[in-house]
Amino acid sequence: MRKSKPKQRLLLPDPKFNDTLVTRFVNDLMVDGKKNTAYQIFYDTMEMVSEKKKDDEKTPLEIWKKALENVTPMVEVKSRRIGGATFQVPTEVNPKRKAAISIRNMIKHARQRSGKNMAEKLTQEVMAAYNEEGGAYKKKEETHRMAEANKAFAHFRF
Repeated sequence: MRKSKPKQRLLLPDPKFNDTLVTRFVNDLMVDGKKNTAYQIFYDTMEMVSEKKKDDEKTPLEIWKKALENVTPMVEVKSRRIGGATFQVPTEVNPKRKAAISIRNMIKHARQRSGKNMAEKLTQEVMAAYNEEGGAYKKKEETHRMAEANKAFAHFRF
């Protein structure tokens, strides 16, 4: 490539939990530049998670992080054209990309859920991911299955 890679921007931690991962999640959750609304949805979700898991000794943030970890893929398949044929080559995922994929999948599947408002839908998806079920978790399992099925083409890695 001719151009150099752009500098990584520094993210400020969120005001309530003081965590940059929360800021990344809120930035992906945000629609039309409405960051305060996105923060409100996230904090409402954390309150609902704490209400549902009162008996659990974990904090809502720990539950959310565990849910994100459960939907994070370790491998993915990339299309690679070799000699006129296109192969699905399994490759390991870069750590920053892992986080981005898991956040994106969780928000996408939360938006597809039926529910009253986004905070409720996100709460349902977080709880489902924490219990290793739900749309985002199924997406991760599907990705892993694809990589396992195409393991024979791993020597085409680039």
